[in-house]
This record gives sequence, C-alpha cells and structure tokens, in this order.
Amino acid sequence: MTATLDGRTVAFLLTDGFEDSELTSPWSAVIDAGARASLVSPADATITGKNGHQQPVDVPAATASADDYDALVLPGGVVNADHLRTDQDSVAFVRGFVEAGKPVGVICHGAWILVEAGAVDGRRITSYPSLQTDLRNAGAQWVDEEVVVDGTLVSSRTPDDLPAFDRAVVDAVAAAGSAAG
Repeated sequence: MTATLDGRTVAFLLTDGFEDSELTSPWSAVIDAGARASLVSPADATITGKNGHQQPVDVPAATASADDYDALVLPGGVVNADHLRTDQDSVAFVRGFVEAGKPVGVICHGAWILVEAGAVDGRRITSYPSLQTDLRNAGAQWVDEEVVVDGTLVSSRTPDDLPAFDRAVVDAVAAAGSAAG
C-alpha cells in the first residue's frame, strides 16, 4: 500500500544553484502522495537550479516557521547548500524542524545546513561523499548507503538515489502523522 499524505504540507528549503532533480523528484513524490508542497527560500520571487529549472518561492525564509509544516526536504547542489548554511533565517527554520522532531529529508550537499543547525551529533547519516568529514566532525556517523533513516532524519547521497529517497521521505511523513494545523 502506498503511503497517503493527505492534509499534510511539506516545506522544501532551497535557493539558486540547487540540483534540479533533487527538488523536482521528491516534490512530485510528496504531491503524488497527496501532500501540499511549499518552496521556502531566502531568495525573492523565483529560484533557478544549476540546470535551469525555475520555481517560484512560496514563503520567504525570514518569515517561515516549522510550526506551519509537517516535514522538510533539503535538496542539494553545492551553490544552494553553501548559501543556505550561511543564511541565519534558513538555519533557524531547519533547527525548528529538528527541535520539534518532525521529519527532515536531506540529499547530497543539502546536509551542510544540518551541521550549522546542530542537528547531526549522534545521528547516522549519508550525503555526497565530500561532506563526510564535515559531518563526522559535527558528531555524525557517516555511512555510504543509498538511503539512511535515523529516526525522523532521512538522507541520501546523489540524484542516483532519488527513487529510494523519495519513497523513504513519503514513508517518514506518513509515519509522523499530521502535526501541522
């Protein structure tokens, strides 16, 4: 049976330079499962992926609250991830999900912001291989696996892992129930 996310809202946090498929694939997966997806960004109006996909911003990171969402997805892309980890509003937004125990899906370079949010200490996680030292230095147990689920944290390495990542994110959101009002 396929998980149903009816009535749930999933935030996607990203900015220019994201890995296109790491937005579009999980976005489609959560919508196909019945959820509403919302793009949160420190950028104004529209963001552009490294391969040209454009998507309008729904909510500015400066005004976004984890209380308004059931889960969070953090796509990768080096430029996107590097910018987000230095944006204090974005870091605070991520920290809100972690502190509330809500599902967080992260792929590729997206994990950098989790380090800034203090969210990886003691967690088992995967990412793009070049982040393994950063994650280990922040207290994570880094592993090289297609998808890793550690409590409410779902992580994957690259776009090649998207089918498994998408399924795991949908399952994590479904298992968490509807927490946002």
